[in-house]
Amino acid sequence: MSDSSETDSVTENFWSCNIDTRGRIIRLSLGLICLAGAAWCWWGAEAAFWAMGLLAIGIVSLFEGLRGWCVVRAFGGKTPW
Repeated sequence: MSDSSETDSVTENFWSCNIDTRGRIIRLSLGLICLAGAAWCWWGAEAAFWAMGLLAIGIVSLFEGLRGWCVVRAFGGKTPW
């Protein structure tokens, strides 16, 4: 049976900050652009499907930028920023 402290260590490492300031700025900018695009799709183009996709991407990007954490890097992927 695994030890609780071992599980806590793995969880802590998974959620630790894994991007630098440049990556945070890029993700925050991407999140704001996606949210603006979602608003335009929803009210301007009346394309609810695309608006929901942009909204989801925007929220995840904002979370990553504010938290300093990248989901792709957390799972072992490599990103340029």
